[in-house]
Order: sequence, then structure tokens, then C-alpha cells
Amino acid sequence: MSEKVNQTRKDFQPILLGTDFNCYGMARSFYQQYGIKSIAYGVMHMAPTRYTKLVDVHVIEGFNEDPVFIETMRKIAANLDPKKKYLLLSCGDGYTELIAKHLDELKEHFICPYVDADLFNKLGTKETFYEAAEKYGLPYPKTKIITKEEVESGKAIELPFDFPIALKPSDSVEWLDVQFEGRKKAYVLDSREQFDELMPKIYKAGYTGKMIAQDFIPGDDSNMRTVNAYVDSNHNVRMISLAHPLLEDPSPVAVGNYMVILPEKDMAIYKTIQKFLEEVKYVGFADFDMKYDRRDKQFKIFEINLRQGRSSYYCTLNGYNLAKYVVDDVIDHKPFTGTDYAEGNKLWLNAPKKVFYQYAKENEYKEKAKNLLEAGQWGTTAFDKNDSLKQRLLMHYSFWLINKNYQKYFVQR
Repeated sequence: MSEKVNQTRKDFQPILLGTDFNCYGMARSFYQQYGIKSIAYGVMHMAPTRYTKLVDVHVIEGFNEDPVFIETMRKIAANLDPKKKYLLLSCGDGYTELIAKHLDELKEHFICPYVDADLFNKLGTKETFYEAAEKYGLPYPKTKIITKEEVESGKAIELPFDFPIALKPSDSVEWLDVQFEGRKKAYVLDSREQFDELMPKIYKAGYTGKMIAQDFIPGDDSNMRTVNAYVDSNHNVRMISLAHPLLEDPSPVAVGNYMVILPEKDMAIYKTIQKFLEEVKYVGFADFDMKYDRRDKQFKIFEINLRQGRSSYYCTLNGYNLAKYVVDDVIDHKPFTGTDYAEGNKLWLNAPKKVFYQYAKENEYKEKAKNLLEAGQWGTTAFDKNDSLKQRLLMHYSFWLINKNYQKYFVQR
């Protein structure tokens, strides 16, 4: 387990791609472990990092796409201190794809613990991930792949399961640029009419990738699980951490983002994920989302994110500092001595406590979470005592807005 280190390391510099909540969580991990202020590059100022003292933020228009991305990275590379090591980490799917695309060139100047373009293409969309899951024996929901051509043909699309269904884009990177009324990060559709109305809208809005329709696994948010792992340069899983979400964001643009997480340990899940990561020769951070299906008593995996998860600071909160694992591997070259199978006793929140008390489903897990809250065993990504008052005030305002989103969008399933 990681311990807080007070001295400041000056031999390396973290460079984070993105300016969002994920970026702030990684920056906190580096600051806590090594006393280092991170540098971040992104396309806009975002609330978590707008006024932070833990990150130097650089905003560059068009940085999330080529040619601006690679041209900017070349300029950054030309001005690096030759006495320092520069660790490049993605905080978003688009940046992970860009690193994979330019991996050989970037590795000449930066330390990049990432898969190459070939493995990215095998795992980086939901469609190709399910092919890999099939090959390596990972359970996933019954799935139907839908193409643009099928939708535009006007013929009825046959689905091999009944409603309700889950619907989401296979290419989450392209989806970021698609805008239309009713757009969501993902959908739960209760009827054929909803499906038939929505599908043409998606492609008329300019999306060209495939859509994933899935058998909807019944149950509330407390049936979800998320796993974060770090896999070293020799494909050894150095750390794997399981979390049990009790509540998700209900707002259309952020649906599925976790709001309350209870730490757990499940060796069956750990071994299944570890085997997959080592067999595919993975490198770097990985984040899996899954849901328990009571119908066949299996956890079904929805996707892999080829980066640390948005809520992954829960690992650091519970004593498994994310920054330490990557630095031990690629900066300090410490040998692999065994996998840390994480367990913890701190509740992670990304919402006001009253939202948790009001909206999380009443069950044994909520009772356990309440006990941790009452014992003071909890924390957030958003607030760091070392950060500026202005940053903390903005995050308090962001938390206040979360109340409004639940009042407007929350539906209990």
C-alpha cells in the first residue's frame, strides 16, 4: 500500500492530457505521493482544474485532434529539460487514441506506458472489445451491433432480446463530437417506439460509427462494479482495485459516471481481469465497468477504458496511490514483486451526502456506506486541503448543482 511522501521529487515531471475531473484526481495522486505539481494540456478550462494550485493548465484550441495534437507535442518535446524524465498520461479516451497513434514518436521524448495502435484497435471500441472478450472468456451482455447502413436502409432492425435495452455508441471518441436534441452518453430504452425514433436521429446528426444494443441487465446502480488496474511494462498486473458504485450520475451528458463508491475485494473478479490483461499483453492503466446479472449470477463486463477511470482516485483514497504504481514501474524501474489486490475502508463521494442518503437504494451496501460516513471514513476527488480557496468554492458550487440534476433526471430502476 502506498504511503504519503513529504519530500518533492525533481527528477521527473507528470504531463497530463485533459483538464477534467480525471486530471484532477491524477494530479492529487502525484502531489500527495511526490510533492510534484503536474502540467496539463487540454482544449478548455474545466471546473476541477480551473483554479487549482496542483496543476499548471495550458489550453490549446484543437489540441484533442490531429494535426494540432502532434504538432503541439513536438513543440513541447523541443523544450524539455534533458535532466528530467517526462511521464505522459491520458485522462480521456481521445487522448489515449492519439498517444497510441503516435506512440513510437512520442516515446522518443516522453515516457508513455500505453498499448500500441494495434492493441488499441482491438480493445478501443466496444465492438472490438467484445470480440476480445469472446476470445478470452470474459462474460459480457447479449449484444447486437448496428451499422449506419442498416439504419439508413429503413428496414426494421431485429433485436435478439426484449425491451428494455441498453444502447450506446461503439466509438465513444467520435460520439463526443456528435450533438442533437436528446443526445446522451448512453441510453436505456423501454420500448420499440423509442428505439425506432432515436436511431435515425443519431446518424442524421453525423455519427458514422456502429451502435451497440444490449440486453438490459435489471437492477439499480448498486449492482454495478468498476475495476481499475495498473499493468507494468512487462505485462504484470501490479495493482488491481475493485469498487462498488452505489449511485450514478442521472444527467444526460454524464449518465453512468459514478457518484458514490464503496471499496470491495473479490478475488474471483480480480483473477478474471488479471488473466485477461496479462494474456492480451496490456500496458498501463485500465478501467473496467461491469454489472451483476442476477438471472445467471454473473458479472457482465460492459467495456474497458484504456486509461485510469474518471473515479479512480478512490484507489489513492484507500491507500493504493495510482501515481506510485506507474512511477515505480517506468521512472524508478523497481522490479515486480507481486500483485497488490486492493481492499479498503473509505467511501468515495462525488456528490453531497444528502444526495447519497436520498437517492441510493436502501440495502446492506448503503448501510455499510452510512457507517463509513458516520465514522469519518470517506473522501472525494474534488477537494484537497492543499488547494486554493477559489478551487474549493467552485467545487462546492458544482456539488450544489448535482442536487438539481437528481431532482430533474433521477429514475429508480
